[in-house]
Amino acid sequence: MDAENRTDRHLLPGTTLVLSRSELEGLVTMAEVIEAVEAAHADMSSGTAAQPAATAMKLPSNTGAFLAMPALADRQGLAVVKLLADIPDNTARSLPMQRSVALLVSQETGAPVAIFHGQIPTRIRTAAASAVATRHLSRIDSRILGLIGAGDLAVEHVRAIREVRPIERVVVWSRSSATVARFIERVGRDFPDLVLEGVASPEDVFAQADIVCTLTPSREPHVKGAWFKPGQHINAVGAPPRPDHREIDSAGMARARVFLDSLPMAMHDSGDLLLAIAEGAITVEQASTEVGDVITGAAPGRASADEITLFNSVGLAIQDLAIGSLIVARAREKGVGKEIDLAA
Repeated sequence: MDAENRTDRHLLPGTTLVLSRSELEGLVTMAEVIEAVEAAHADMSSGTAAQPAATAMKLPSNTGAFLAMPALADRQGLAVVKLLADIPDNTARSLPMQRSVALLVSQETGAPVAIFHGQIPTRIRTAAASAVATRHLSRIDSRILGLIGAGDLAVEHVRAIREVRPIERVVVWSRSSATVARFIERVGRDFPDLVLEGVASPEDVFAQADIVCTLTPSREPHVKGAWFKPGQHINAVGAPPRPDHREIDSAGMARARVFLDSLPMAMHDSGDLLLAIAEGAITVEQASTEVGDVITGAAPGRASADEITLFNSVGLAIQDLAIGSLIVARAREKGVGKEIDLAA
């Protein structure tokens, strides 16, 4: 890719930008992240971006693990490594179960460009990936959004899905009624035109919604394929990147036409996919289409108005690279963060 089309002109030689969690708030808009994430998936399809499978390292002392997630993209002239710590014992410490940090590096020189806290970018790019899949796989007349889970990721999904579909109503379920109440208050304040409704069960969400996003860190499947409606689109997002965790039962994976963010990553990390294959519900061939190939036209998307489509999202470092490049450019425009010369 020639220098005229590269998006790395904001990079500063000799310094590394360090961004804390609070400094990342509000730096980028959801609309621009969606476009960046869509381009990243298209680049994977065209071969100008690389997304290897993550490397998992189990901790011998407990049930935790670390995942090293690499990617590189010619569009930005960058490589990234995101280190994700998956520590279930953190729940008892009142700490996040998953924590992450990302390092951006120049492809041209190998210099470290930026180091940033992973929580907010991960949440935003995850919702943006769901929006990209929804744009290319859901019915264009979809107006009711259903959410299984009502935390911060659910709020981001409302913002993201509204960018690609004319959502008029949101139905939401969570095990905690207090969480649902907070969600409705928060989303209602940001989007007063939306009709917001808490429902009694996940089945009620599926009964009403055109698009459903499953957003819970589930180990056992609490979403049943028997609930899926003709024409529905599902974004299966919440299960942690572990082969034994899933939100969707095997019947659901078999009933829907499944699309992936990355086949190698899904075959490494997606319990939704791996357990359905192990149980004989689907084959790898039935669930091998990446959404990037739909974006570029290399593979077909939704085949009919009645088809049920499901996007199985495990989260990719290439998405972190895409949002990271945006964040670094905006932070340097605004003078946010701390520049450090690591070679000094």
